[in-house]
Amino acid sequence: MARFIIITLAAFLLDRLSKMVVMNNMWQGQSIPVWPGIFHLTYIQNPGAAFGMLAGKTWFFVGITLLVLLAMLIGYRWIAKAGRLYQWALGLIAGGAIGNLVDRMSYTRVIDFLDFRVWPVFNLADTFICIGVGLILLDALKEFKKG
Repeated sequence: MARFIIITLAAFLLDRLSKMVVMNNMWQGQSIPVWPGIFHLTYIQNPGAAFGMLAGKTWFFVGITLLVLLAMLIGYRWIAKAGRLYQWALGLIAGGAIGNLVDRMSYTRVIDFLDFRVWPVFNLADTFICIGVGLILLDALKEFKKG
């Protein structure tokens, strides 16, 4: 369980720190080419979910996030017994969810800044959530192949 908590806190803090750096050093709409044409830091405030989906549904996302986090709290015994991979996956998902929840509760929008130009702008919280879901899917595929 300690692993899950540490990963959750680390993901949340990295997300928060990155957003604070962006908000304190860039103006909204500013785009800084890191690798021109490939990767930019672009500060936007996203009223939707990951990658801009379902814009304007702030309270829906707050509710869903709180339900997911509540389910994790209720399932803490299972998480404590879960393998390392699941603790990593759920910790990344929880940390990312909390990071975006704080944005939604504070600003009614999520702070996004990672811009690969061919994909909607996103943030570290979105990245952590996607990696966590990917780890769970990889584990499920591995179990499926075992038969």
